[in-house]
Amino acid sequence: MKFSHQLNDQILELGLSGDLIGESNGLDIIELVNNYIKDNIKLCLVDISGLRYINSSGIGVLITVLTKFRNKGGEVCLLNPSENVKKLLIITKLNAIFNVTNSKEDALDILKNSL
Repeated sequence: MKFSHQLNDQILELGLSGDLIGESNGLDIIELVNNYIKDNIKLCLVDISGLRYINSSGIGVLITVLTKFRNKGGEVCLLNPSENVKKLLIITKLNAIFNVTNSKEDALDILKNSL
């Protein structure tokens, strides 16, 4: 799995691609998130359009990211999941926990209105 990150207008934008299947990848993401949260960043947009596959460990990483931001009064929005990932979110009912959208503009609106 590969990931990228940038900070835009106090929103952490993460881009995930490949297969989110292991804790080793996830630990890097969680460490990065912790650093941004320490800098008082409360909003996170996670572009998962490039994820081909995600297993239970990968789901755990996403839930950890969500929990960390919400514990600090923030929010996370998942952007543009593939059909396979979208089905997984529905089957696991995580679509009821995460904000999920196919539009970056909608995602940014959701995040900005969450504070």
